[in-house]
Amino acid sequence: MHFLLKRAEKIGKIVNGSKEIHIVTHIDADGITAGTIAYQTLKRLGKECSIEFIKDLDSDILERLKNDNHELVWFTDLGSSISTDTPEISKIITDHHACQENSNKSFHLNPHLFGLDGSFEISGAGVTYLVSRAIDRKNMDLTPLAIVGACGDLQDRRFRKLTGMNREILSDGESINAVKAKMDIRYFGRESRPIFKMLQFANDPIIPGLSGREQACVGFLQELGITMKDGDNWRKWIDLCKDERRLIISSIAQLLLTKGFGHKITKRIIGEVYILVNEQEGTEIHDSKEFATLLNSTARYGKCEVGLNVCLGDRDKWLAKARNLLLGHRQNLVVGLQFAKEEGIIKRKHLQFFHAGNGIRDTIVGIIANMLLNSEDVNSDLPLIGFANKGQGEVKVSARGTEELVEKGLNLSQAMKKAASALDSIGGGHDIAAGATIPKGKEEEFLELLEKEIKTQLSSRADVL
Repeated sequence: MHFLLKRAEKIGKIVNGSKEIHIVTHIDADGITAGTIAYQTLKRLGKECSIEFIKDLDSDILERLKNDNHELVWFTDLGSSISTDTPEISKIITDHHACQENSNKSFHLNPHLFGLDGSFEISGAGVTYLVSRAIDRKNMDLTPLAIVGACGDLQDRRFRKLTGMNREILSDGESINAVKAKMDIRYFGRESRPIFKMLQFANDPIIPGLSGREQACVGFLQELGITMKDGDNWRKWIDLCKDERRLIISSIAQLLLTKGFGHKITKRIIGEVYILVNEQEGTEIHDSKEFATLLNSTARYGKCEVGLNVCLGDRDKWLAKARNLLLGHRQNLVVGLQFAKEEGIIKRKHLQFFHAGNGIRDTIVGIIANMLLNSEDVNSDLPLIGFANKGQGEVKVSARGTEELVEKGLNLSQAMKKAASALDSIGGGHDIAAGATIPKGKEEEFLELLEKEIKTQLSSRADVL
């Protein structure tokens, strides 16, 4: 940890010594928050700066950046794949995706270079925050963005709370009363969804007989005697009293146990949630997970400037635009889930997959895959691969696994990288979630390569055990 923080200080000095800096970041919640932290930091220093959001860091973008001749390019939440290449681009990298050991350069801050796991110990926004804090301790007020980035990257999922360096960042936020951690139900929508809707879309764990079934959720709450409306307004989780919350939680736990889910899974109902103290209660930006989803609804549809301005503090025009995008995003997820189910999940021996074609946007196929893998409709014993057309003869591939599979040796980052590389393409990410872009028409060949690698990973671990 000491050496990681020393690296953050070194990169901070590079920033201080530069006049003009261009930020390049990823189009998801972690990317937007990371990019915003970098942008705010530079603005406060009075630097000349600009920012752009990209899906993938490919050779065309690198060539353009080289020709743009920026004094310094700051890659946030991406860039580890180029850390040993492109010497013609003056750069710094604050990323958390898996990288090679030989990418350990003074301009590169990545937890994997310091014995930490970037899939759950710190996010892209988190490592960017460490540089910002090294530049000026006053930038600790940016901790809410780092927490939103971590939650958007599902870094609280493995242990039902943030761990590793995320814990230090959380401590910073709590010390200035900007972030508050508390134990509560972990289902999405505590702040902004009617109670029955929160239960309807519950996953991790799914609620047998309730998840995906609106009327069943309504009936469940009625049977418990929970009043669902206050006048004309639907009550949300935050509107319930302690006794009502306890009753619902204990009833869900009992339901899971009687259906044979076991205590380990049942315990996942409760965990830490992260409140952004200075935001209005009952809004999408008061809870870190909901804030992250709001940002995804801007980034995934090419409206990153909306998410950027919300992160910069606009609570009028840009927040209203983000909320409109969120409505569309939620609808697209519902339609996308239905589309994938109707197309069918095809099972192979060591993985399962679906091909959405043009039916699901390539920017949300990973979210759909994750939701499916945490539903009653899909076998969670196999990693799930989702394909979606990108255009220009390319196909986006998103892979999702479970914590149980990772414990058995699954590393989707390595598997996707190896399979994509065999097709002269780029892949990578985290052990539990990874992506790649491959040529259209190469899907079957890619699946064969990927399945072979996954089989090797799981067999190797089984042999050790």
